Amino acid sequence: LAYVDDQTSHGQAVRLSPYLVEMGRDTFENWQSEFLQLLWQVVGLAYFLYVGSPSSKENDDRMEAKLDALIELVGKEKGAELIADLDKTHLRHSGHATIHKPQSY
Repeated sequence: LAYVDDQTSHGQAVRLSPYLVEMGRDTFENWQSEFLQLLWQVVGLAYFLYVGSPSSKENDDRMEAKLDALIELVGKEKGAELIADLDKTHLRHSGHATIHKPQSY
């Protein structure tokens, strides 16, 4: 309808070929906008999940603290050694962990 109005306002005949070109261009422009937005959301979300947002870290830290307390409670000194070994192996306090190797506990 907009194409017909535009053509008649300029005193030109309405033809199918230019209409299809304009419709295709507008459609692909819309799709491009939507897909770029979706791609940004997916990539951005994946990045933030990989890095870890502060709000998701709070639950992990709380869970680790509870597990540490249970291991120390049950294992006493050996539990504290196990926690220190796990922290060192999985780089709990710095960086990213290396590829997992089987551990003998």
